[in-house]
Amino acid sequence: MFSGLAAQAQQKPHYTQYIMNQYILNPALTGIENYTDLKISHRQQWVGIQGAPQTTYFTVHAPIGKSDYRNNATSLGMRGENMRGANYWEEYGAAQPHHGIGFQLINDKTGPITQVSAAATYAYHLGLNNKLSLSAGFGLGVSRLQLDPTKLDFGAVSVDPAVSGNSAFQRLKPDISAGLYLYSANFFVGASAQQIVPAKHTFSNGAVQTQGNQAVPHLFGTMGYRFLISEDFNLLPSVLVKYISPTPMQFDLNLKLQYQDRAWIAGSYRKDDGYAGMIGVNVSNVFNIGYSYDYVVSGLRPYTRGTHEIVLGFQLNNIYGDNCPRNLW
Repeated sequence: MFSGLAAQAQQKPHYTQYIMNQYILNPALTGIENYTDLKISHRQQWVGIQGAPQTTYFTVHAPIGKSDYRNNATSLGMRGENMRGANYWEEYGAAQPHHGIGFQLINDKTGPITQVSAAATYAYHLGLNNKLSLSAGFGLGVSRLQLDPTKLDFGAVSVDPAVSGNSAFQRLKPDISAGLYLYSANFFVGASAQQIVPAKHTFSNGAVQTQGNQAVPHLFGTMGYRFLISEDFNLLPSVLVKYISPTPMQFDLNLKLQYQDRAWIAGSYRKDDGYAGMIGVNVSNVFNIGYSYDYVVSGLRPYTRGTHEIVLGFQLNNIYGDNCPRNLW
């Protein structure tokens, strides 16, 4: 009764395999490849803890008017060649000016609260020189925050007074995001913001006065570099930095080893949280799958068996036969 503890956390989900789908963080990647990129993912966080976060998403994006393979000096090799060998750097060319459109649907559930977000995205890509490209994009959508009062079980008290006897259990709010992405054959740098417009949330219909219940902007920065170890292997270190006021800045460090454009393994470290291992494979030129497992080292370690995440990818209308993304790693 005489002590208190304040806690802060981010409002958007974690993604261990964000490197496989940076579009989920940055709308500037909309339409970056030559095909329609479709991804489906499910994340089960902190297995063993009741009410732990579960995140499922569906994303799809495609270019408009982009056709820069095999009809100019920067064309890649024909199907069957190693598209991540030394020729990758020699034949890589900046993006032709083009547009991209996309759609995201995210369902994030933690305890009694479920948040569903849907957004349409747009981006424009422009080559700055022969090898370097810049894109800018934004997303417009809505977010629904839903509270299930039946899961607020406090024993003798039937329900929290702050949510008792009202119907304010679903709220639709605007959801706006924006981002920039600078990329070439051997590096990328991205910056993005989600929930740009703060939105207040309350479930009490004014019966109980609360302070500070609102969705706040989330800022993300990404950066990565590609090293050619041999004709068959690439090493891809990258970093993700997140800032959500008033929480401390958080970062993820990643290291990915890729064999040709066929398979990859990776390791990751998240500050003050834990480590992760990842593995993935590209099947022909139409399908890829990645799996990751997070090992928690924080105070939750005794109560959880870790975190599982799976990402399924489909490359639709892939007429150029790309086995894996050319600009996404």
